[in-house]
Amino acid sequence: MQTEESREVQKNLSFSEAVKVWLKIGFIGFGGPSGQIAILHTEIVERRGWISEEEFVRALQFCMLLPGPEAQQLATYIGWRLHGIRGGIAAGLLFFLPAALLLWCLSLLYVMGEHWPLLHAFFEGLKPAVVAIVFSACWRIGRRTITSLRLALIAIASLVLLLLRIPYPAVVLGCGLVGFLLPQEKRSVGFVALENRADSGWERSLRIAFIIIGIWALPMLVLFLWLGSKALPVKIALFYAKVAVFSFGGAYAALSYVSLHAVNDWGWLTSGQMMDGLGLAETTPGPLLIALQFVAFLAAYAAPGLLSPLLAATLGSIAALWSLFLPSFLWIFTLAPHMEGIARHRRMAGALSAIGAVVTAVIATLALWFAESVFFKPGASFSPAWEPLLVALLCFLLLQAKRLGIVSLILLSGGIGVLMRIFG
Repeated sequence: MQTEESREVQKNLSFSEAVKVWLKIGFIGFGGPSGQIAILHTEIVERRGWISEEEFVRALQFCMLLPGPEAQQLATYIGWRLHGIRGGIAAGLLFFLPAALLLWCLSLLYVMGEHWPLLHAFFEGLKPAVVAIVFSACWRIGRRTITSLRLALIAIASLVLLLLRIPYPAVVLGCGLVGFLLPQEKRSVGFVALENRADSGWERSLRIAFIIIGIWALPMLVLFLWLGSKALPVKIALFYAKVAVFSFGGAYAALSYVSLHAVNDWGWLTSGQMMDGLGLAETTPGPLLIALQFVAFLAAYAAPGLLSPLLAATLGSIAALWSLFLPSFLWIFTLAPHMEGIARHRRMAGALSAIGAVVTAVIATLALWFAESVFFKPGASFSPAWEPLLVALLCFLLLQAKRLGIVSLILLSGGIGVLMRIFG
């Protein structure tokens, strides 16, 4: 519920002032979803009082129900509450654009410096840290999402199905249906009443949904007519749109889904390059989902078709960002006015809890796949490579003890790789 103080602050807040703050958050948004949510709380609630604590918590609970990056969606929601659709667009775009520009530059440096020994050693060194980060995320998210024996069984069944290569969307939909048919006894999300808005009708939400879908489809149609259906930027746009719709659980679930196809099925990049992309994304501000931009860059750079490699990679990056983040605006602008009713629906809550258990299984699949790539080299015996295993264990313990942040951990692990290369 809005307080009188926050209502008065919102009334006097100019759009240009809000844009400056959103841009600042876009540049300082390090630390993954938890860190970014903390930054949003500090800047928006504590320092400026633009919304109340109760509004912030309610918005966060709602965004955690949606597919996609919850921190970026939270910023979009707050921007929408403050200045309507233009405010949501400004907040959502500025949340990830600085990271996207930085990662484009890092991706270009990556492909240009592929044969630089020390750079290669740095990326080899950071892979154990990436394994530790994914296992840590699996542990953290699993403790939050698996809260009953039924959800634990759903998670185990999902893990088995995913290891048997059952498609991820099918597992999500199937387990979601099980949760819907077996709803929770108690509502899990403690929403308070949402103030009525004049624009909260479902008809208006439906119109907005069609407009956003049309906005997504128009440039994709132009790209299709220009390059053809087999061009990598076109394939990336279509594939990532599906990823965005099914990426419950945030970036790690989406990374697992993309890895399954981009690495194993289509050969767009190697598992090592996938981990390099995740490591680079961890060192940039903005949502971790931005790592998939790196995947698109490398895939299109390696198979440019009739275009120059850099132009193809840039188009692939833009197509990735367009398809990954536009659905976030779709969810917020169409569902936010109705979020209380959605969250109070018992069967919907049951479906979302089951999908949360699936997300844990998906991240566990990614963690096991990364571990196999780093600790067991192809053609080698079953005996693991002990040096990266020990580094990964050290990184995991540091994360659990909260002794180092993600960026510091990445730099430490990469530095160990460089030292090992220098000193043989």
